[in-house]
Amino acid sequence: MTKAKAKTKTKNPAPPSADIPKELVVVPIMNGPIFPGMIAPIVLSQDRYTTELDESLSQQEYLALNLVKHKGGPQKGDDGEGREEYEEGEEYEENDLGEEDRPIIQVSSKDIYRVGVLCKVVKRLHLPDGSVNILVHGIRRYRIDSFVSEGPLIVIQHDILDDVLESDEELDAYVRSVIHQVKKLSEINPYFNEEMKLAMLNSPGPGSLADLVAFALSLDIPEAQDFIETLVVKKRFAKLLIYLKREKEVSDIQKKITDEVNDKVNKHQKEYFLREQLKVIRNELGMDEDDKAKDIKKFNDLIEKAKMTEEAQKVALEELERLESIPETSPEYNVTRTYLQWLVDLPWSVTTEDAKDIDKAKAILNKDHYGLEKAKERVLEFLAVRQLRPHYDGTILCFAGPPGVGKTSLGKSIAKALERKFYRFSLGGMRDEAEIKGHRRTYIGSMPGKLIQTLKRVQTNNPVIVLDEIDKLGQSFQGDPASALLEVLDPEQNSSFIDNYLDVPFDLSKVLFIATANSTENIPSPLLDRMEVIELPGYTLEEKLSITHKWILPKQIKKHGLTSKNISITQTLIKKLIEDYGRGPGVRVVEQSMAKICRRAALEKVSSKQKTKFAPKPQDLENILGPKRFSSEKIGKGARPGVVTGLAWTGLGGDILHIETIPLKGKGFKLTGQLGDVMNESANIAYSYIQKMLQDDEISSPKASKRGRKTPVANVVRKKKRGSDSAIGDDESGDTSTKSKDFLSTHEVHLHLPAGAVPKDGPSAGITMALAMYGLAKGKKVRTELAMTGELSLTGKVLPVGGIKEKVLAAKRAGIRQIILPKENEKDLKEVPERHRKGLRFFPVSHFDEVLTIAFSRRKIGG
Repeated sequence: MTKAKAKTKTKNPAPPSADIPKELVVVPIMNGPIFPGMIAPIVLSQDRYTTELDESLSQQEYLALNLVKHKGGPQKGDDGEGREEYEEGEEYEENDLGEEDRPIIQVSSKDIYRVGVLCKVVKRLHLPDGSVNILVHGIRRYRIDSFVSEGPLIVIQHDILDDVLESDEELDAYVRSVIHQVKKLSEINPYFNEEMKLAMLNSPGPGSLADLVAFALSLDIPEAQDFIETLVVKKRFAKLLIYLKREKEVSDIQKKITDEVNDKVNKHQKEYFLREQLKVIRNELGMDEDDKAKDIKKFNDLIEKAKMTEEAQKVALEELERLESIPETSPEYNVTRTYLQWLVDLPWSVTTEDAKDIDKAKAILNKDHYGLEKAKERVLEFLAVRQLRPHYDGTILCFAGPPGVGKTSLGKSIAKALERKFYRFSLGGMRDEAEIKGHRRTYIGSMPGKLIQTLKRVQTNNPVIVLDEIDKLGQSFQGDPASALLEVLDPEQNSSFIDNYLDVPFDLSKVLFIATANSTENIPSPLLDRMEVIELPGYTLEEKLSITHKWILPKQIKKHGLTSKNISITQTLIKKLIEDYGRGPGVRVVEQSMAKICRRAALEKVSSKQKTKFAPKPQDLENILGPKRFSSEKIGKGARPGVVTGLAWTGLGGDILHIETIPLKGKGFKLTGQLGDVMNESANIAYSYIQKMLQDDEISSPKASKRGRKTPVANVVRKKKRGSDSAIGDDESGDTSTKSKDFLSTHEVHLHLPAGAVPKDGPSAGITMALAMYGLAKGKKVRTELAMTGELSLTGKVLPVGGIKEKVLAAKRAGIRQIILPKENEKDLKEVPERHRKGLRFFPVSHFDEVLTIAFSRRKIGG
């Protein structure tokens, strides 16, 4: 804020106190205090310059100026009363005042300080906008003695305050120190100019000198009021030195900042002029073009060679024209240059020619992977269609299966068979949508998404891209990557995919996308609908044996620096290793275990003096690999009522499950074994169905027709009642018709699924649990070579389940010879190779009555 020019009255000393009226009008001011000896203007707006104030100024030429208190606690001289803060536009208006104006406000007597300055009105000037400019001359300090009137004007009686001046050497030292500090400030602060120095030299006394310097320092209200109230001149100089030191420090910092800014500006200007001069010199000497001109020429050629789409070429040329107008020193230059580099580096028209030899492609797939017939067949179909229709694109495959079955490596083999470029990136844990679609160019460090980056790396627009772990995509506040993939994996949309960074369409329809997942349950339905899912269920024991013998073992022997002369691994050992350590659906654990055996062989070769071949036996596996990870689940030797063998599917493949039930005193139903919600519901359905069946048996006649069901169960549960000697429901336990009477009403049934630490869920054990409870109630045993799977409904229907192939393999591994499965799952047996079905007998059923008929028969049903 520009200060009004201060003037000292050396020739016109202050009038005596007797000439100043005892009663004066107080004009409160907000900032910019006026000290004695100063001349400065104050402005009163039209609504503040009242008639009463005009009449008062017409009658006498003196008035009092007092600063207004601010909120923030009591200050010296305000009699312990807190300051008050005024809302903008509420008590006064400040926005319409000029830089030299001191706001005049309307306040009460409590809002002003008691010590102020008496002034003489030198001139009054009415301005065109209705306001009045009053030029005042500060005369003396004063203190309010009493208030005569508070409205409409504040009228007071006053006491004149005189300076306390002690002329001695200390005061001279203070004066010299202040003058010295002002001289230092004059070098960096433009306000302390020659005119200011001259006014200081012409000051009538030390007190006036101190007031003049304080006026130039722009003190805030509390400091200014404190300075006005300081009557002892020495103390006034002491405070002034503190203020001058602070002003010097602030001025030094301000000068430092200004110098730094000027240096930067001068540096850029200097570089600009030097570059321009260099450009002129080069042109005069006929030398090569500068870097910018080279960039422009290079990009112009690359845009022509890239054979972009019409829209992309138009954008590239516009950006190139923009690049020409941007100085090289500007940050925008590098941003635009990087964008152009991405555009010209993309393979807009570069396409890899597909292999046409189907037999060769088939040989490559069979060489790299054992089994996986469905996936191989789908790739060969793709090749066949491409031969008939070369422009056939838009294939999106999804390989779903447990870990270690070769999903990712199969994608690499497909690229090899098609003779295309291959690239893989993992989607696991990805939570930012920009990873797929890129960042917008408005952000610093922005770049395209993974897909555009991939195309730049492989330099072809039809690679095989494997999107690994698509079922493990995450979500966050940064967006949903799964939603961004909807456009990428839609053949109808990806022909014009727009990356946020490029902001021009790019054709992704020629890319062969292969997604991999462990489970399709976690993939959003809209995304799953866009992909052709191919299930990879896992390898059987025979398949693992073949894979280990043909691929894993030779690979590990070579990797560990061994030869067939150093190590000997038998088929028996490999089978034992798979059963005890690598029972999972994949072969990753088998490969790790085989690597450990090879490392042991390498150690034996290096440390042993005898050059003998390392040939471990099956019983040596525990010494090499540690304790067995899996125990072979075999069927029990003896059967007992209430225990039935079921079939289950796990993440490691199929397994058998012994469902156990025991009777307890009381009434009710107890479940244990860490069962999930679905399995809990399935167990309750089985309990309710068996309870209803037993109640019907108690109140019905021996004839099946009176029970309302024409099913074989009548023969199972009533042959003893009819006394038939050839009943297939006969059991060595004797007559059980009375044993089950009111059984569930008098007994609590406890049903348990062993391996309690393993979570279990799903509806496929419904018929198994129902049969266990029925056998417990009837006292009947189920044959140990019989296992089953199937969901049970409340009406007794047997509903289809999943994982038939894995369950059949588990049953054969455990020595099961007969399997009950839902009628609707009979078609799934075709997925089980003939060699695995050999020796097994299957019983498709559609109702639980058929389960009872088969389970309690003593004859070999079906031959």
